[in-house]
Amino acid sequence: MKHNTTVSIEWLSQHIDTPNLIILDASLKKNQAALNSGYSNIQIKGARFFDLKNTFSDQNSVFPNKMLSADSFTLECHNLGINKDSKIIVYDNLGIYSSPRVWWMFRLMGHKNIAVLDGGLPAWVSAKYPTEPISKPSKAFKIGNFNANYQASWMVNKTQVKTNIEQPKAVLIDARSKERFLGSIPEPRKNLSSGHIPKSVNLPFTKVLRNGFLKKEEELVELVNFFKFEKKPLIFSCGSGITACIVFLALENILDNPKTLYDGSWSEWGLL
Repeated sequence: MKHNTTVSIEWLSQHIDTPNLIILDASLKKNQAALNSGYSNIQIKGARFFDLKNTFSDQNSVFPNKMLSADSFTLECHNLGINKDSKIIVYDNLGIYSSPRVWWMFRLMGHKNIAVLDGGLPAWVSAKYPTEPISKPSKAFKIGNFNANYQASWMVNKTQVKTNIEQPKAVLIDARSKERFLGSIPEPRKNLSSGHIPKSVNLPFTKVLRNGFLKKEEELVELVNFFKFEKKPLIFSCGSGITACIVFLALENILDNPKTLYDGSWSEWGLL
């Protein structure tokens, strides 16, 4: 059942010179969870910046972080020097936060050879592995030959979520905080109502993490046993498709249930 969605900092240190290995830095300058990193000016040596908020999000969408088309994703991967045979390790400077989103994006686009660095940049720095200053402007890379192979089963839209409410087949998991799920605090984004999608269940992303690492497999199993998912398909949602991918990644390690992401999430569903 283990899907090898993560690698350790020790593994990366030992394999960092592997041919075709590419390290992507998916760190965000700011986030809706108000988390802060003390590592905003350094990166793992040789890493390439994966601009999740700008380059790799649809700038024409009214919703934040919307996924690019397959053609646009392919083009931007070419610019980053990513190839069909690239072995990709992605990390962020909060431990595990935005990196699972990039893991999901590549899986959506048919690239299986990708894993998240468990513990991310904080763990890497703590172990005194090599880092370097973030270069500005970013380095230019030899054009890659990556080719997206879109996997429709990895993403659902608002219409499909509505259909699932009317004819329940999948369990929709909301990764936002309990307070946001219950609507007891305002949403951090403007023009959004409070509350949750009908018939969804709440599993905050913080519950699958400990100090920037994914919790151990046995802890995750104990956590999800409460929900009795059985073999039902799972749909993951959050505020804008970022933290839902953390829970997606964690449950991919322990459950064989079909899984997909509602990319619009509450930014689309809760729009006033």
